[in-house]
Amino acid sequence: MGDKENPANGSFTFMYFFCGEWKMTKSVSANYRFFILILVVIIAGLSQGLLLPLLAIILEKAGVSSGANGLNAAALYIGTFLIMLVIEKPVQKLGYKRVITIGVVLVTVATVLFPLWQNLVFWFVLRMLVGIGDSALHYASQLWITSSSPAGKRGRHIAIYGMSYAIGFSIGPLGIKLLPYGMWVPFATVSIFFVLAFLLLLRLPHEYPVQEEKSPSAKRRYAGAVQLAWFALIPSFLYGYMESSINSNFPVYGLRVGISEGWVSLLLPAIGIGSLILQLPLGMWSDRIGRKPVLMLSGFLGALAFLAVPLFSAHVWGVFVAFIIAGGLVGSFYSLGLAYIADLVPKASLPAANIIASINFSVGSIVGPNLGGLGIQYVAPGSMFYFLGGMFLLFTICGFFFQRAKQQEESSLIHFTN
Repeated sequence: MGDKENPANGSFTFMYFFCGEWKMTKSVSANYRFFILILVVIIAGLSQGLLLPLLAIILEKAGVSSGANGLNAAALYIGTFLIMLVIEKPVQKLGYKRVITIGVVLVTVATVLFPLWQNLVFWFVLRMLVGIGDSALHYASQLWITSSSPAGKRGRHIAIYGMSYAIGFSIGPLGIKLLPYGMWVPFATVSIFFVLAFLLLLRLPHEYPVQEEKSPSAKRRYAGAVQLAWFALIPSFLYGYMESSINSNFPVYGLRVGISEGWVSLLLPAIGIGSLILQLPLGMWSDRIGRKPVLMLSGFLGALAFLAVPLFSAHVWGVFVAFIIAGGLVGSFYSLGLAYIADLVPKASLPAANIIASINFSVGSIVGPNLGGLGIQYVAPGSMFYFLGGMFLLFTICGFFFQRAKQQEESSLIHFTN
């Protein structure tokens, strides 16, 4: 990774002089950068954790069908999908910091506009803008962390990243309790946090992804990433499906089975709380015994937890415990998947592999609210959890077939990089 801006020159020197920092070693600077990125990720998680259920509840109260509600929620992930088609070059040209900052600005502007007009088409467009901005800042920050982390600590670092997102995501739904004070209050609160994120980002240096002079063509990089890491790319799809389905469909499910709005706002953070408990231990465990066995075991047990939710129906404490267990086990899927991808693909191909993971996340996030909403409307409220459990079980089965592909990794890597 090359530094395009020397920390000893220009405005960067003035900034640290102003802060009383005359000198800063490379290691301290890396720790400071990581700290700021983690704070920004917490704020991004808070925004996502609030907006998904908040908008779903507002539309449900307005009489919008669960199918249309899910379709509108999917707009966020359509924006995610679209930006992933073009994000690699902007990150290479502008650097990590500028792309993250642009993402923060887009999300802030869109969030401020939500209360102005309660219209499905208008909200669809705003959700797309949120998806574009949120995905841009996550892609750049994830790539910045994974590409700069040593292999022996990659699982731990990306686990801290995922844990930080879970912290924000867990706090976010509590903002629903601000709704009685006025529809604009929750949105204004989120916007204030994003202004803070913008100010924090101003203190980071400009850094850029590694670009090799004789790196493979884009087509070969993407094809090679899929060939080497297809199993590691699935967790991003599953995490996107789970996150969007739970946050967009569960409020509808809860209200229909007799769970109060207040309890919905308290149950949703349980997924994030579970993730907080196990995210770092699972990341460190994966550093020791490998990502694959940790992902497979977590997927299997998480599937059982999701399948158990309909058994509790409106018994909120049973749902809470099931969410804690499921969140703890599969809440680290996205971060562990990224760490596993970084283990398997060449460093120059990591941006391409991360784009595929982000696209998978957005596809899963689009499918989740729509499939879940249609299931609630035409099958049964609990069908959303049967779909979730079934997908994680299928992932576990796929893991048994990845070993043979991994045995070809060395020869494929040589062929891919030549």
